[in-house]
Amino acid sequence: MTTPDQLADELLDLDLDADPIGASLYGLPGRDHLLPDISAAAELAHRERAEDIRVRAMAVDTTHCGLEERLTIAVVVQHAQSTVDRLDSRSPEYTLSGNMFAPVAGLLFLLGQVPVRERQQGEDYLRRIARIPDFTAAAAQRHREGVRAGRVPVRSLLDDAVAHLDSHLAHPDQDPLLTQELTDDLADQRRRLIEDVVNPALAEYRQVLASEIAPHARDDDRPGLCWLPGGHEIYQRLIHAHTTTERTPAELHETGRAQLASLRAEISTLGARIWNEPDPAAVLHRMQTDPSLCWDDGEQMLAAARAAITKAEQAAPGWFGKLPQQPCEVRPVPGTPSESTPIGFYLGPALDGSRPGVYFANTLRAEQRPRFASEVIAFHEVVPGHHLQVSLAQELTELPLLRRIAEFNAYAEGWGLYTERLADEMGLYSDDLMRLGMVVQDLLRAARLVVDTGLHEFGWSRQRALETMISSTTLSDLEAASEVDRYIVYPGQALSYLVGRLELERIREASRRRLGAEFDIRRFHDAVLGHGALPISTLEFLINDQPPATSR
Repeated sequence: MTTPDQLADELLDLDLDADPIGASLYGLPGRDHLLPDISAAAELAHRERAEDIRVRAMAVDTTHCGLEERLTIAVVVQHAQSTVDRLDSRSPEYTLSGNMFAPVAGLLFLLGQVPVRERQQGEDYLRRIARIPDFTAAAAQRHREGVRAGRVPVRSLLDDAVAHLDSHLAHPDQDPLLTQELTDDLADQRRRLIEDVVNPALAEYRQVLASEIAPHARDDDRPGLCWLPGGHEIYQRLIHAHTTTERTPAELHETGRAQLASLRAEISTLGARIWNEPDPAAVLHRMQTDPSLCWDDGEQMLAAARAAITKAEQAAPGWFGKLPQQPCEVRPVPGTPSESTPIGFYLGPALDGSRPGVYFANTLRAEQRPRFASEVIAFHEVVPGHHLQVSLAQELTELPLLRRIAEFNAYAEGWGLYTERLADEMGLYSDDLMRLGMVVQDLLRAARLVVDTGLHEFGWSRQRALETMISSTTLSDLEAASEVDRYIVYPGQALSYLVGRLELERIREASRRRLGAEFDIRRFHDAVLGHGALPISTLEFLINDQPPATSR
């Protein structure tokens, strides 16, 4: 009889075979010379194996299993189902943009983050980048298959992908593939590979996009999944994969609208305190248009993020019983970031300590990016947010590796959003302007529910989505376009933030009521973070199963 841990290991091997770059980023050896195979045949084989693992996991009798074994089965079942749902979306056929959510742009970014510490890793890295023509050829073939099936990309995002490739090829000195330090002979080989093999393949792929795929692309009036064959079903399954709930698009749309309305009172209170302006619309307009609220340059942006993280690290022991050992660095997005690249995002550390966690800030056109968002995003991405959550999970060495690195977006992004408000409880925001930045980030996450569902379920145009983001939040035109384009190429993911946060808050309040005076916030946080990422329903079972604290 296959054990829960064996099923978890089998599913992890399947994941790492499909994502060998991810294996390298975690510091797991054996696949450092490989790239993902995004061909239709490879994805079909991946799907069949994931479904087989899911069926066998559901057949396991957990009656006499311990808590962690039961949690492992729940993780395997949900993770395998999410894998099937994601693969059934056939996203490589129509996902195109210049940001990291698209196959080729994402590949270039992630390859620049792979650690190279010894000669063998350097040689494997060269073997890996020599495979880029195979990857771009497979991507081009998937786009052609999408055209034949009616699953085509959005023209403006295809143009963004072409512009990103043009910029990449025009600035060889900023190539993210040059990030790693290699010995002189390997560095020379890398330069020749890039010039003679990689760049010609990227140029050929760019030509395929511009000449073969572009004439078939959708216009901006039809950017959502609902305009593709089977799009409504694909979207519902992606909602389940990203939120691990059974919420419908209509329910999520109305939740977002209700949240937008409820946040206006908070904006009024803070606006009156800061500027003697209680009108929420006037407050939001000022935050969108006042140039004094933006950065002077990228270095100022990076320095503010580092200061906020240091303050959070100092306060964390009062709110968490266990803290991570891995450090986190703040860096600008390398290479030539697209305007559609998010303002900030986090990449977790390698398991072997060879690479720290990194918070990447998009310093492109920093003078158009708001200062008031700096602290809340840093708290979300690093401490007490993703870095704390991801690093603690990696340190759970008694669990199967899948449990330590599996991703459930509602858990992970719900935690990140939960910690934005937690940071206020911790007294981390430096002033009311930064606290207002926290509230308008809530506006953003509520608007995401409205706009993501609007695009993919209700057939909104890109322009309507942009207008809704701009009227509902403090985003500039640049940032609103980046957000909307992200939702178009990564359907359903943006829903996970607010859905997960609301569920975490509900679970915390239920635990507080159940335990009364025995409720301990440090113990609650340690329980949420002490078992790796979990589906929301499984997390609720776990917290409800917690006994009262023993006397100290």
